Formats: sequence, structure tokens, C-alpha cells
Amino acid sequence: MPSALPIGDPAPADGHLPGAALLELRGRQLGFYVHVPFCTVRCGYCDFNTYTADELGPGVSRGSYADTVLAEIRLARDVLPSGAPPVSTVFFGGGTPTLLPAEHLGEILKEIAAEFGLAPDAEITTEANPETVAPAYLAKLREAGFNRISLGMQSAVPSVLAVLDRTHRPERATQAVAEARAAGFDHVNLDLIYGTPGETEHEWQRSLDAALSTDVDHISAYALIVEDGTALARKVRSGRIAAPDDDVLADRYVQADEAFRRAGLHWYEVSNWARNPAAESRHNRLYWSGDNWWGLGPGAHSHIGGLRWWNVKHPTRYTAALDAGQSPAAGRENLSSRDRLVERLMLEVRLREGLDLTTFPLALTRQAEQSVGWGLAERAAMDERRLVLTQRGRLLADAVVRDLLDAL
Repeated sequence: MPSALPIGDPAPADGHLPGAALLELRGRQLGFYVHVPFCTVRCGYCDFNTYTADELGPGVSRGSYADTVLAEIRLARDVLPSGAPPVSTVFFGGGTPTLLPAEHLGEILKEIAAEFGLAPDAEITTEANPETVAPAYLAKLREAGFNRISLGMQSAVPSVLAVLDRTHRPERATQAVAEARAAGFDHVNLDLIYGTPGETEHEWQRSLDAALSTDVDHISAYALIVEDGTALARKVRSGRIAAPDDDVLADRYVQADEAFRRAGLHWYEVSNWARNPAAESRHNRLYWSGDNWWGLGPGAHSHIGGLRWWNVKHPTRYTAALDAGQSPAAGRENLSSRDRLVERLMLEVRLREGLDLTTFPLALTRQAEQSVGWGLAERAAMDERRLVLTQRGRLLADAVVRDLLDAL
């Protein structure tokens, strides 16, 4: 089953937010995340809050899901002040958002625009399984206002996709890139996974070459993580397949980073590469910079001004709460100043522009110099106040973060 939600404090039934949090809406970006929890099958490695048709139970259907999300948008309008900034980014994730009709995704986007307004250059993204989109569907999305799409490719090798329990054809992702471009999407991303048990260096290169043969301007590449409670974890625990090897994962990362660099894509976050700054995911940057967002849908997380909350996980409970005129929030927490400082460190150190050392205690600066001495980081060329990870440092980013946190 998907991972558990935090405990947190009780959330008010009307969704009310404290005035101190609402004040931080001023001068910061506001985004919306829309969680669509439906999948045709559950991938063996996935622990996201998703449900197949057999797992949903009574009272929930894909056909009525958009109407339920519209109710939460109206709740957000009641909670957030009229002076909230126009929405900078909207991101539909899941699950598989494109299992819903394109018209339903468009209705949700239209309601966000009607209630809050969209910034003139708003980035509107949906994730998609390559098998769930076709030229006509993509054209409808583009007409509705979507300008960015993220396609779950994962691999171009049939045997690797089989281990991951992915059901799309290996060539379908690259075909979908061309169709998305033909439909007029400004930006197209491909998601890749490396380190699948049994995947060879040659097979990973096949996937890299396939992705780079397309007209994408963004690629995300993630190491396979064996999450507790997943089918993959059960196979590893039983010895049916081997766990990903850390040394192999490091080799695959370097292989990808070099291939992307040669192809003209620059890294701007440890797991993300873009052809130019305009192609970078602005929605993800909103998360990484501690801006504000409202998460719509079961299990979705939100953050406004240092207050974080999360919705109930199951679609049935989510629907029931909104039908009763109540917030679907399951709990929330008010981040302390130290909590927010720690999160800033953990997120900013992973970015290409690096960590602004002048905003942290001197002890952390001394630890940062040790990381420089070990070849894990360097001072930014354009701003020596910032600490930037080297390629080796990106491989050991978690260790760098732990050392810096110990210095706080």
C-alpha cells in the first residue's frame, strides 16, 4: 500500500488558515497541484497514493472525480484571501491524470483560473503515461491551456520495463514526444529510471539514446528506490531479484549526466536537466524555493506561509468530506523557523545555483569549506557566497546534507 501520512495536528473542518500564514502569500508565487489517483495497473516500484479500479471501492468513479476536485477549488477560494497572487503554475500528477477525459482536466484548470486567475506566463503541466495519450487527446489538452507535458518513459528496454511492471510499449514514449510537439506543447519532459535490477550499462545507454533522439527540452532521471510495502520490495526481500547496487547507481548517474551534457542539457537540480532556463520545471522550483501551493485531491500536500497540511488518502473519504461541505485535510503542522531553515538547506543545496551560505550560521560555512576540500562542492563562479555541488557531490548529496545539518 502507499506510504502513510504524517500524524500532525488536527485540521479545522472549514480549512481555516491562520493570518500569519496568509500574510506570506504576498510577494511569493502561488501554485496548484492536482492529484489524480487513478492507474490501470500498479507499477511494482510505486508507493504513490494511487488506486486501480479494483481498489477504489464504492462511491468513487473517474467520471465524477473532476466535480469533486472543483469543490475543493471552491473551498480554497473561501480560505485564501482575495489578495492572493495569480497562479504561477499548475501541475496535474498522479497516478495517471490522462486516464481522465481531456475535457475534465480542462474543467479543473478553468475553475482554478476563474477563482484565482492565472499569471500571463503560467506553466500548466500534466503527467502522462505514453499509452494514454494520442494526437486528438493532446490537441484537446493544448486547447484547454496546457503548455507542458511530462511523459513517463522510464526505459526503452522491454526487459527493464517488465521488471518495473510498466505496461507501455518501449517505443511509445518517443512517439508521444513527437505528437506533443505537433500539438503545440512548449515544453516536453521525459522521466527515466536507472538502476533497475539486471539493467546493463548498454541497456541504460539505449534508454538515454532513445530519450535524446527526441525533441524534448527536459529530462528527469531518478535512481530506483525500493520502497517498503511495494511489490518490488517483496521481490527483493524474497531474493527473487537483487536490490539496486549503490556503485552501479553512481555509474549510471555519471553516464546519464555526461550524455545529457553532450546533448546540450544542463543540470539545474540533482535529478533534473534542461536545455535552457525556460525549459526548467517552474512548478518544481516553486517547491524547492519554499513558495506556496495548494494540493488538490486525496493525499495531496499543501504549503502556505510555513503551514503544511495534507488531505485524507482514500478517494472515498476525500469525496465524502467535500460532499459534506468540509475540508478533506487529515492533519497539518506549523513549521518552526528551524524547520524552515533545515528544509531550505536540504532543497537549495541540490540546485545548480547552490546554497547561500550568508543566510546560515558560521559553523555551517566551516563545514561547507570541508565539503569543498573533499571535492564534493565548490564556490559558485558567479557568486562565491553560494555553495554548489560538484558531480561527485551530487552522487553523495545526502551525505553532504547530513554533514551540513550536523553543523546547524
